Parts: sequence; structure tokens; C-alpha cells
Amino acid sequence: MTIEQYKQSLTSSLKQRTLCLLIKDGKILLAKKKRGFGEGKWLAGAGGKVEESETLENAVTRETIEEINVIPNNFVRIATLNFYFPYVDKPEKWNQQVCVFVSDDWSGEPKESDEISPQWFDFDKIPFDLMWSDAHYWLPDILKGSKLNADFLFKPNLEIEDHKIKTFLK
Repeated sequence: MTIEQYKQSLTSSLKQRTLCLLIKDGKILLAKKKRGFGEGKWLAGAGGKVEESETLENAVTRETIEEINVIPNNFVRIATLNFYFPYVDKPEKWNQQVCVFVSDDWSGEPKESDEISPQWFDFDKIPFDLMWSDAHYWLPDILKGSKLNADFLFKPNLEIEDHKIKTFLK
């Protein structure tokens, strides 16, 4: 199946999510998920659900505070990632649009929460093999300074079946 074929079958909109990448001095803060969706995987930052009547900017700030006890002082939206899971039970609960923000300025020091264990990684030492299978397709472009929009269609084993990426220069 292709992304375009699957999109034609959708009857509900994608769930809105945010992701905040903290980047400084050639390092990125990754977040090991301790429970819930993606448990055991390294994520490319802190983030989560956008609550009803909440803006994306408010959601990214709230989620970053809740997950790693950091307040991003300024952040820029750099990507929109659409994830499609046609083979899971109730895909409408899994399908999501993740709005990705980057910050190089924040208040506080990242701290572990009951959901996330944060750790700094050099750009060339990111453990892609321990992350969602989509990360190696889009994260390197962002770390090189690109903005992008991407679609990812997952197989039953949660590997990538199809993907499309459109990059833009900052």
C-alpha cells in the first residue's frame, strides 16, 4: 500500500501532537520513553498531545515542562510529520500529525520524569537503531538545518512501508 492510497481511505483527521528538539553545541537531547506509546524507544525530544483549545505553542511548552522540566524560551517550527498506521487495531487512535519545533534556548536543566529519561547525544552518535524507524529519514536533515514536511506509512511490524519527504532550506 502507498501513502496516497491509505490517505484516500481516511475518515477522520490526524491527532495533533508536538515535539520539541533541544539542540546546542552539536548535541541533541533525546528522550527515552519509560511508559506509554513508544515505551523503550529513544525519541527525538519531548512532546505529546495537543489538548482541546490549546495552541501548538502552548502544547509544546506544556509538554516540555511536564516531560523534562525545561521551559523552552524560544522555539521555531521546523517540520510537520504525518504518521499513518493502517495495520493496527483502531488506526484512528494511532494516526497522528507531529509538529516539530527546535529550541537552542531554554530555562532549567533537563530532568527525568516518570515518563521520560533525557540524555544528550552528539549528532554523530544518535542511536537510530533504538528509535522509531522513521527517525533516520528526517532527523539528519533537521540537524543539517533543513525544514521539512513528511509522511510515513508503517507496516504491521512498525517499520516503514512508504514515505515521502519534502525539504526546505531555513
